[in-house]
Amino acid sequence: MPKYIIERQIPGAGQLSSEELRQISQKSCCILNDMGPQIQWLESFVTDDKVYCIYIAPNEQSILEHAQRGEFPANSIAQIKTIIDPTTGE
Repeated sequence: MPKYIIERQIPGAGQLSSEELRQISQKSCCILNDMGPQIQWLESFVTDDKVYCIYIAPNEQSILEHAQRGEFPANSIAQIKTIIDPTTGE
């Protein structure tokens, strides 16, 4: 199953409280549960004004559907082709 990285432009994302992040996460998980097991949220990275999310999904359209249903921005969606880390150079 393909893995994707989604860039979400959310001004002030880094200033969201833990309660606000919890509510966003709950909303996302409810939508994902409704959509079925073929789309999975793995993790997200919150920066000052953006959130980068890693998803496993059958296609880009399912990620867009999740974003639309949750009213989450999905400014950029890219399929991850491979993953490297420091051990790749060994």
